[in-house]
Amino acid sequence: MKPRSKHDCDGTATSALPSPSALHQHPDHVQVADGLTATLIVTGYPAEVGPAWLEPLLSWPGRLDVILFIDPLTAPAAATRLRRQRARLELESSRLGDAGRGRVSDPLTEAAADDAAELADRVARGESKLFRVGLYLCVTASTQDELREAVAHVRSTAASVLLDTQPATWRQPLAVDGLRMRRVMDTSALAAAFPLAGADLPAPLPGNPGPAGGVLYGLNRSSHGVVWWDRWSQDNANGVVLARSGSGKSYFVKLEILRSLADGVHVAVIDPENEYLRLAEAVGGATIVLGAAGVHLNPLDIPVNDRRDQARTRRALFLHTLVAVLLGEQPPPAERAALDRAVVAAYEQAGITTDPATWHRPAPLLRDVTAALTRRNGTAGENLAARLTPWTHGSFRELFDGPTTTIPAGHLVCWSTRALADELRPAATLLALDAIWRDVDNPAPDPPRRLVVVDEAWTLMQQGEGARFLARLAKQARKRRAGLLVCSQDVLDVLGSDLGQIVIANAATQVLLRQAPQAIDLVSDAFALSAGEARTLLTSRRGEALLLSGTHRVGFQVVASPAEHRLCVGDLDPDQNPSSVRRESQP
Repeated sequence: MKPRSKHDCDGTATSALPSPSALHQHPDHVQVADGLTATLIVTGYPAEVGPAWLEPLLSWPGRLDVILFIDPLTAPAAATRLRRQRARLELESSRLGDAGRGRVSDPLTEAAADDAAELADRVARGESKLFRVGLYLCVTASTQDELREAVAHVRSTAASVLLDTQPATWRQPLAVDGLRMRRVMDTSALAAAFPLAGADLPAPLPGNPGPAGGVLYGLNRSSHGVVWWDRWSQDNANGVVLARSGSGKSYFVKLEILRSLADGVHVAVIDPENEYLRLAEAVGGATIVLGAAGVHLNPLDIPVNDRRDQARTRRALFLHTLVAVLLGEQPPPAERAALDRAVVAAYEQAGITTDPATWHRPAPLLRDVTAALTRRNGTAGENLAARLTPWTHGSFRELFDGPTTTIPAGHLVCWSTRALADELRPAATLLALDAIWRDVDNPAPDPPRRLVVVDEAWTLMQQGEGARFLARLAKQARKRRAGLLVCSQDVLDVLGSDLGQIVIANAATQVLLRQAPQAIDLVSDAFALSAGEARTLLTSRRGEALLLSGTHRVGFQVVASPAEHRLCVGDLDPDQNPSSVRRESQP
């Protein structure tokens, strides 16, 4: 026998191909690395199958691979096979129905003959084709005892849909169908086997432990199994929740916050409509009402415990971002240069230099920067100072008119922006995010996991610099043991910009609730939704959602206990239990 070449037909080295570290063949299973896999052969099928007849196996709560080998029959071979089968069945039916011999007809044989005749007609007209199909079930477990129990469970599940199975003793297939236990099926029967993907999230492979944390998202809408998700075990902890108004977006986010707190996660929320205040009060969190009397945020504050060389420079750069958001545009180059000089002058006048020893001194205010703009920066400085007047000496000065008031810390901090005028909300959201991020960016030696929730993020996404700041946070959160959760009911503002697409691309956890018809095409393109998934999002009831993460896709219904429901419900009476949230309010 000629020795096998070390290269395959396309020149690829065999040693370079992915392969398990070890493989051991046993009579009733194969051991691949840390997993044990047993194969079951499907040897018997029901006379008729309905749509998704493999669904009970695909939704089995364990590691089960359903393998389907499909070999199409040519038209001449299919015609010959059907002709022989019809002749055999008709002969047998005639022989059994010979009353002269005292025997009665067999109804099963007659039904099979009729089915064969009908199938032959469809094949002849080109309405159907025939395929040789091999169906195998590969059950994987960590130990032999677990494997035996799993195999017994899978066989009983297969029997419930009238599938007969036999173990592949000494004949475990490896990548190819060496058993060739085939059954001829027509197009309709084969098509009814699809989709060939389970509705539940896949179980972890043997040797890969399941997530130690995570929260309950709800119940699977197809299999009624539990959807348990750990955003911290994904590539990053970022997430995005998109929905139209009234679909249960805030309810779901509040429920995840409540359950994340129980998992030891610290949460900070940007709350534009005071929807999270009751939740914060119930769990002993802190609330900051921006726009209330005596509440100030100074954008020039240097964090007390920040001793990095560029800390003062970072604050100057952030002020450029804030000014762009306040003005709704990036100032001209001459005004940006004047602003940079004025910030340095304001810091030096306050006695704060590049020496970290001076950073504990009171920071200058925004009005000190505008004063420096008018002193030594010519016409450009005067123009910019005049444009900033509403926020330094005019109607909108209250938020910036004083040193930063005490910013509480804790397991849940809620930043409310409802009391602010609409013109100030983007800037206030940016300031709150900056204050949160300074805490995340310069943490204690052993920081907790932190989740930063930005509700109604469209208010910030409308501003170019604000959207750019949010995109930077999405990219940097993973390195700081933090996650950014962006929620919005204005899908077009988030998906319609390049920066919004960056935020979504850096979110490993994506949740979609009911969508508006005007936005469904954009949502379908952005998230690569199938036609069925798009129709589902158009008709979803309140609290029904689709979880997307890489190749994982699962639809679920949000569920909550009565106590959770009272804390998470928004525009409804906490004690009310209407049919629209009936499932949500169940324990």
